[in-house]
Amino acid sequence: MGVTPKIAPSMLSSDFANLASEAKRMLDFVADWLHMDIMDGHFVPNLTIGAPVIESLRKHTKAFLDCHLMVTNPIDYVEPLGKAGASGFTFHVEGFDYTVLPFAENWQELIQKIKSKAMRPGVALKPGTLIEEVYPLVDSEDPVEMVLVMTVEPGFGGQKFMPQMMDKVRVLRKKYPSLDIEVDGGLGPSTIEMAASAGANCIVAGSSKFGAAEP
Repeated sequence: MGVTPKIAPSMLSSDFANLASEAKRMLDFVADWLHMDIMDGHFVPNLTIGAPVIESLRKHTKAFLDCHLMVTNPIDYVEPLGKAGASGFTFHVEGFDYTVLPFAENWQELIQKIKSKAMRPGVALKPGTLIEEVYPLVDSEDPVEMVLVMTVEPGFGGQKFMPQMMDKVRVLRKKYPSLDIEVDGGLGPSTIEMAASAGANCIVAGSSKFGAAEP
């Protein structure tokens, strides 16, 4: 089974005062998903949208809302985002509080809860995290369905693409031929070919889409 290409404009780069119209504009340009960056001001220094904004946007679109959670203890967000209408729930492998539960118990419970709310589970990793950290989550009996390889440090839009992260993508694609592999950070006309050639099939693009004369 192969994978299909998907372009997911990052709404972090949109005009937040006109989120519904910005979403429609991207979908009119045949975007596949809408990428929603949810930051808690703790796991990353920036603070962005949460479940109330997802709920508001859901009233205006049937699009796949690809939610990327840059938060500590992502399990706290499953119920509110499920109710709000999120489609995908991608959490960071680094975001667990191991003083509460061991690593394996944390992510197994999290994935099960995500699926119980009819959301698609994914796992993300920062540039400094080894790719091997996500293998247990993909190989599990109850696996994640996507891996997001960050090609910048998470937390802010408009950063420069890190080409060395493509090594992670190549390793993942060789190991998991049918896995959705997403890349996020600095993607645009000058870098998308590098990402696609390495094996990424889900491309998050923010500044390059919303800042373009012809998105």
